[in-house]
Amino acid sequence: MKKLCEVLNVSRSGYYAWKTRPESNRAKENLYLIEQIREAYFESRRVYGSPRIHMELIHKGITCGVHRVARLMRENGIQAEQHRRIRRKAVYTSTACVSNLVNRQFTVAEPNRLWATDMTCFWTGSGWLNLAIVMDLHSRRVVGWAMKSRMSEELTIAALEMALLNRNPKKGLIVHSDQGSQYQSQAYQRRLRENKLIASMSRKGDCYDNAVAESFFKTLKSELLLDNKFKSREEGSAVIFEYIEIFYNKKRLHSTLGYVSPEQFEMKGLTKACVH
Repeated sequence: MKKLCEVLNVSRSGYYAWKTRPESNRAKENLYLIEQIREAYFESRRVYGSPRIHMELIHKGITCGVHRVARLMRENGIQAEQHRRIRRKAVYTSTACVSNLVNRQFTVAEPNRLWATDMTCFWTGSGWLNLAIVMDLHSRRVVGWAMKSRMSEELTIAALEMALLNRNPKKGLIVHSDQGSQYQSQAYQRRLRENKLIASMSRKGDCYDNAVAESFFKTLKSELLLDNKFKSREEGSAVIFEYIEIFYNKKRLHSTLGYVSPEQFEMKGLTKACVH
């Protein structure tokens, strides 16, 4: 100990005083915060950065600054997993069978006024698993979805049917999609007309015309596939179901919604409506 103190140029009495000194209140608070940060981080599937972690702590009634959270995360090696970038698509002349009624106006004041739809696919050990979703742009909630081995019109219709069953919308709701043949099919368009829904389509090849749905798939794949390489369609279906219904709709903090989940955002809207 004597040699160590000489190397560090400190007195032995100073060293023992430091060693026996009780932890400060600030240090105790930091230990508690780190524990809460880790809990929120793993509950978020390791995808939250400091802003969302900070809001999660605020929701739990823990008062702290976002810069303090960022510093503690940095010092303890806690960081959000990186998202993969999406390549931009070229824009082509439109040949849609219907017009673009949205024109990138994705902010919607009320639920069941504008839905966005899209499809994506996942490779599994037993072949492709295709996912179609329907999202209410008011709350960014996924209100309908379907998964099948083929990217067919039956897939898009199944997702639409779930959304209709879940929301029972009034006539005049706009359903926006890209120009995929599954959305232009007679069967899909007929189903929209039967429910007095209005079809809208993006310009051909322009991902920004359906940016919210594209963004959801980017988030889904970058967060979901951090740890999951699906062995089968059945495994993929189960994991995607859990992500959408348990995590994304109910728990995941959405920056566009003021850092609440889609379900919480809708509940806040219902509470305001009841008060007024």
